[in-house]
Amino acid sequence: MTLSSQLLQLFISGLTMGSIYALTALALVLTFNITGVLNLALGEFLALGALLAASLYAAGLPLAAVFLIAVAAVAVLAGLLERVAVKPAIQSSVLTLVVITVGISISLRGLALLIWGTDPVSLPAFSEGGPLVAGGAAINLQSLWIVGLLAAALAGLYAFFELTYAGKAVRACVINRTAARLVGINPSAMSFAAFIASGALGAAAGIFITPVTLATYDMGFLLGVKGFVAAVLGGMQNVGGAVLGGLLLGLLEVYGAGLVSSGLKDALALLVLLAVLLMRPEGLFSAAVRKV
Repeated sequence: MTLSSQLLQLFISGLTMGSIYALTALALVLTFNITGVLNLALGEFLALGALLAASLYAAGLPLAAVFLIAVAAVAVLAGLLERVAVKPAIQSSVLTLVVITVGISISLRGLALLIWGTDPVSLPAFSEGGPLVAGGAAINLQSLWIVGLLAAALAGLYAFFELTYAGKAVRACVINRTAARLVGINPSAMSFAAFIASGALGAAAGIFITPVTLATYDMGFLLGVKGFVAAVLGGMQNVGGAVLGGLLLGLLEVYGAGLVSSGLKDALALLVLLAVLLMRPEGLFSAAVRKV
């Protein structure tokens, strides 16, 4: 493999990983902007979606039905957790709310361990056939599905916020919750909807990546951390910035592991987080990308 094809292969791998991080960061930023809650349990929604989908597929259900059922189940669970654990403490300090979401994360991870154990589970690729070859680099067809999910999520969010009344109501809550309440918009209902949407998006992302990475009970922790780093990198108030941050983090990780040392892969995310918090805490893309 020539140097150019190797670099292209790393770019494709980085784009795939970056899309995964971008989906996680996207759900995190949406929830944070609408509710003011930093939902650190989001990674567990990815894990539960993937594990539940694998179990349903092993039980004989078709892949399309598996996807719909798993996404719906995790979305309902996310909404239930918001009502039971987050809403009663919504007036508490930011630190209290973060601790609550961390507790939810630990509880869900323990539940997943009890149900599925430590063995990894898998799903078949969504498309049959071997990888595509371009410029000497191989493109896994499942990677195209992952990038496609990110594109679809961005297009759907743009249409929702720009073309629907509900989207404008959500944006009103983001801008000024008190003023939104005065004109008849219920921020509590928006918070509930935000958790449901983040659960659905997280579960979908987990299902899409399982054919590539497999699924384990503890996969959500690291993905949640990477998604948080991507969100901080792009700016916590920017949907577009979260996506750019995820893609940039994925590329940095893959190129760092491929060209320097594989040991850098997971450590690089924390190094990037520290660097951004020290030099530009508002995010690299905070001024370049329109807020929610």
